[in-house]
Amino acid sequence: MKRIILVSVAFIFLSWAFSSCEAIRSCKICRQVTYDGTSVIGEGQEREYCNAELFAIENMTDVIVGTTRVTWECR
Repeated sequence: MKRIILVSVAFIFLSWAFSSCEAIRSCKICRQVTYDGTSVIGEGQEREYCNAELFAIENMTDVIVGTTRVTWECR
């Protein structure tokens, strides 16, 4: 009887532990936007980025050539 209870408690704990990782997952929908001065001249497709990809995009610097600026926008 003790073994059944122990196995049941272990199963519940492991189920909780594996599903709790999804709460840490951070995702945003981002797209690349190109500006000429203050007006938008191009927009990329929106896509969901999570974890390391999202971190890399959010920390990427804008690319500026003359008056054209390419940046990432996330929501």
